[in-house]
Amino acid sequence: MVKIRLKRFGTKARPAYRIVVQDARKPRDGVTIEEIGTYNPIAAEGSQISVKAERAQYWIGVGAQPTDVVRKLLNKAGK
Repeated sequence: MVKIRLKRFGTKARPAYRIVVQDARKPRDGVTIEEIGTYNPIAAEGSQISVKAERAQYWIGVGAQPTDVVRKLLNKAGK
């Protein structure tokens, strides 16, 4: 199954995340199919989420399941 989920990067006390399309059997920080956005929880409120909306819609259309957190982020971003 293909999922849209978060992949962590950044330093120990300053996390940042990439919104990625990935096989559910792969580890969190493993090989991804495609990167479709970023989420930086430390940034200012207006610039926390960046998503390629057309790619997110494409992957959802072909059956990729977003995780609960990613679903909330996509709704918050208005995509």
